[in-house]
Amino acid sequence: MSTSTPYQVAVLVGSLRQASFNRKLALALQALAPPELALRIVEIGHLPFYNEDEAAAPPAPYGEFRAAIKAADAVLFVSPEYNRSIPAALKNALDVGSRPYGQNAFEGKPGAVVTLSPGGLGGFGAHHHLRQVLVCLNVATLPTPEMYLGGAADMFTADGAIAKPDTEAFLRKFLATFSTWIRKQKAA
Repeated sequence: MSTSTPYQVAVLVGSLRQASFNRKLALALQALAPPELALRIVEIGHLPFYNEDEAAAPPAPYGEFRAAIKAADAVLFVSPEYNRSIPAALKNALDVGSRPYGQNAFEGKPGAVVTLSPGGLGGFGAHHHLRQVLVCLNVATLPTPEMYLGGAADMFTADGAIAKPDTEAFLRKFLATFSTWIRKQKAA
């Protein structure tokens, strides 16, 4: 599938760590994306904790973040697992973007979830907790393939590329499937 203008995909990385495996994965996905997808990381670490009391005069980062999500055609979530759930920074970004009530920036967006962890379960708990939240936010989340990636420490080459050809092929297939999913959701 080829479009004249690529779908703009906001990428939210759940880890704030500078050398985060999940940030490396997001950057690798940008490099592997087919021409019909333009992946761009939207930063979340600077967002103040959501506070409904600030609705009348929200902090500037709230507006910038909400605008970035609204401008995107789709959203890709790339996250580690913290204590069998999603990191607080990612949950905060979801709260900021979905409020105030009735102004959900995520409303109706096609989405996909990728979790990456050092352990063998690949962030299974975080993956499913995130999917549960996305249902509430009316994000049309790609059903399959579910992307739980383990072995984060061996995932990348020194220059940040995916180390294993079979993993790279799987990620390319995932991105192609996500592209088709976005197209179908946009046509619905």
